[in-house]
Amino acid sequence: MILKKWINTIQCMDCVEGMKMLPDNCIDLVVTSPPYDEVRKYDGFSFDLHATGRELFRLVKNGGIVAMVIQDQTKNFAKSLTSFRTIVDWVDNVGFKLFETVIYRKHGTEGAWWKNRFRVDHEYMPIFLKGERPQYFNKDPLKIPSIHGGKVLSGSGNRKTDGNTTPTVKRPINLTKCRGTIWEYLNAGDKNKLKQKHPAVFPDKIPFDFIQCFCPPNGIVLDPFVGSGSTVVMTKKLNRNYIGFDISTNYCEIAEERLGTITKN
Repeated sequence: MILKKWINTIQCMDCVEGMKMLPDNCIDLVVTSPPYDEVRKYDGFSFDLHATGRELFRLVKNGGIVAMVIQDQTKNFAKSLTSFRTIVDWVDNVGFKLFETVIYRKHGTEGAWWKNRFRVDHEYMPIFLKGERPQYFNKDPLKIPSIHGGKVLSGSGNRKTDGNTTPTVKRPINLTKCRGTIWEYLNAGDKNKLKQKHPAVFPDKIPFDFIQCFCPPNGIVLDPFVGSGSTVVMTKKLNRNYIGFDISTNYCEIAEERLGTITKN
């Protein structure tokens, strides 16, 4: 079976054609960032986001998750809306639900013309769900320190529909809390020289967090646009299984080289 042959490998080929060779309902989690809007040159290759979404929906198990990192090109002072169009297309036409949209907060760079615009300090991370609810969800590793953790504070007074307010109560504050939908990653390149051979990278911590939250132990993580290899590298580090695709031989070699430096936890 080709699934067994491809476990923990990167296939250097068009991802849509490659995914067609895999069986239905075999993938637990997808974490990827497509080469959107020609913001960077990716060895001159093109791709089809709709066809990619259609194959991912077939491959992902019921309860499986597809997490995407995406942004919009700015041209003539207007956004391309690729992120929003993709979300609507994958929900309305492919079959996914939108579980959540998380904001990846970063430090944007000041370009020569940014005096005419706001600096861009974010990217979108839509999280797509197949089925009724996630098959696996553990946000404990994603929690962040509470500002008042360990203290006992008064609060929880809520306004009722009749206009009255419920009494406040005293309660201890947990040391950690849910990070919510703003995820801060302020070092996009991770200072990794191998990663810097790729024109557009995202922090390794992004797939690391998604894998911990949505992929069960021994699950399979897929990245159809491997690029510099962040998703497959973090999957190996977290002792899950991976399958990667990239049409660029150059990028496949970068990812394979990075995989060779990783020791499993």
